[in-house]
Amino acid sequence: MSHLIFDFSNTHITNTDLQPYEQNVKRLHHQLHDQTGAGSDFLGWITLPSQYDQNEFERIKSAAAKIQQDSEVVLIAGIGGSYLGAKAAIDMLQHHFYNLIDSHKRKAPQILFIGNNLCANYLNDVLDLVQHKSFSIVVISKSGTTTETSIAFRLFRKTLFEQVGLADGCKRIYAITDQTKGALKTEAEQFGYQSFVIPDNIGGRYSVLTAVGLLPMAIANIDIAAVMQGAQTAQHELDHDNLHENAAYQYAMVRNILYQSGKTNELLVNYEPSLQYLGEWWKQLFGESEGKDHKGIFPSTA
Repeated sequence: MSHLIFDFSNTHITNTDLQPYEQNVKRLHHQLHDQTGAGSDFLGWITLPSQYDQNEFERIKSAAAKIQQDSEVVLIAGIGGSYLGAKAAIDMLQHHFYNLIDSHKRKAPQILFIGNNLCANYLNDVLDLVQHKSFSIVVISKSGTTTETSIAFRLFRKTLFEQVGLADGCKRIYAITDQTKGALKTEAEQFGYQSFVIPDNIGGRYSVLTAVGLLPMAIANIDIAAVMQGAQTAQHELDHDNLHENAAYQYAMVRNILYQSGKTNELLVNYEPSLQYLGEWWKQLFGESEGKDHKGIFPSTA
């Protein structure tokens, strides 16, 4: 690949050791792309970078511009995949002290994440910060019934309505949810919140390239068109079944070989403060995807 290299030279595994797995990788590659294996209903992320809704993408950019104009603060309400991907992206791609730099230099609202815990002190401190500031809410939930997110959203929705009234408050709430069903979808239609879709075939932990991640990124003045272009480049570079040239498949097979030999813990180490939440997101991606029935590698970070 032109952007990523997987170097496993410090393991005891060599390219020769990978050869017995070549046919299995080819089979699994085509199973993924033909959507014939288990979990095939949730494989939309494979082609998402090149097959996303262009109209939705333009609506995301327009909504971000509006939020930047009318809000000093934006609250992103979500948990798990509705939180970690966007948080990781903003931390990676923006100023280390994004929320602290002067608003004229930032040219965007402060971004605060809520709905990812049940800490009363945390919620009260966020209330204190927004009490006398103009703010908008982006609420992210496919079902609309996630406990932590629902509690936080209701609290700050009430605060927003008290500040600006029902009609104006509804114009400052943006719902990212299921296309046709769920409590949040119903509420968005009832109150007229602008809404965006989490596609049915994309699971929450893979949703960062949908409105779930793109709207928070766009609000933070990250060039989401460049993000999608980078994702397209990665898609094209990895869209083949040659194990010796596909870094993603090499990584997967080396992990599998090590796991089968009794290596059950993996440590992702980085020395960049801006990559801390990349690690947190990585732990969720691997832990939630593989950690079923007491199986799979335990992901940790340092």
